[in-house]
Amino acid sequence: MENIVEIKDLTISFDTYAGKVQAARKVSFPIPKGRVTAIVGESGCGKSVTAKAMMGLIQRPGKVEEGSHIYFEGKDILKFSPKEWRAFSGVECSIVFQDALTALNPTMNIGNQIVEKVLLHDKKAKKKDAWEEGIRMLEMVGIPNARERMRQYPHEFSGGMRQRAMIAIALMLYPKLLIADEPTTALDVTIQAEIIDLLKEIQKKTGMTIVLITHDLGIVANFASDIVVMYAGSVVETGTAEDIFYHPAHPYTGALLRAVPRLDVEEETLESIEGTPPDMRTPPKGCPFAERCRKCMEICREKMPEETALSKEHTVRCWLFADGKEGVKDGE
Repeated sequence: MENIVEIKDLTISFDTYAGKVQAARKVSFPIPKGRVTAIVGESGCGKSVTAKAMMGLIQRPGKVEEGSHIYFEGKDILKFSPKEWRAFSGVECSIVFQDALTALNPTMNIGNQIVEKVLLHDKKAKKKDAWEEGIRMLEMVGIPNARERMRQYPHEFSGGMRQRAMIAIALMLYPKLLIADEPTTALDVTIQAEIIDLLKEIQKKTGMTIVLITHDLGIVANFASDIVVMYAGSVVETGTAEDIFYHPAHPYTGALLRAVPRLDVEEETLESIEGTPPDMRTPPKGCPFAERCRKCMEICREKMPEETALSKEHTVRCWLFADGKEGVKDGE
């Protein structure tokens, strides 16, 4: 399987008055080409900051530490010059932010925001042609009366329509990689389903690689082909959707799944994960999930486990699986 992106030892920190916050710690995982990869985990686990690093959006007080690598089609984009970043961001890779109302410019109509992106990256493009292409793109993402909508402002759109407009802007230059950062935040469940169905349809039509950032395993069940589970700035498990949903290995993954409502189980009691994530100013030296884990052992608090391959595509960082041991089964 060919990978469009390879993230290697990505470490990101933020300098604050209270100390250095280690938002991502040696994050490593591949993103297969032409598939949907979901990065899941609780708020603050490092998934969004990892995605923003792929777009070159980490700014002070944030810092990508030495030794970090993000390879896009074999090129380490973290070594790009400002000119190379401008050519890459929005063209090869584009992002849909989670809050469309703040991401869109309230002083510009939707049409001009679409045209601005095209003209910024393609100096030979004509505004009239870009405007017509914008109309076609709005139609593609399901916005009715697209020609009239092009002249409207973000506040005149509903939440779901603003999100569709954000997707249209992101797709204008037909990027190879689309990052959707919590694209259904603050939307009701019906609109959430529509946005996910839209992304699914776009991926099917174009073969585009999509990275979906979310804390909700429920919305990725029938969408993502690959899943990366993050906790406290670290990757704890990776695998196909089938691996994660039917054969979860890490206790944290199992805990996330037990917190998702299911329609196939009668009288189900949802569980919450007791405790709180660790303070990332002083992250634990062992497994970050140890203090909340039902199966915690002494070594879990003392040393971070190495990555263990359970199959060709399924990996886990857990002492229960070290040295060939078989620990937690199916999220028990």
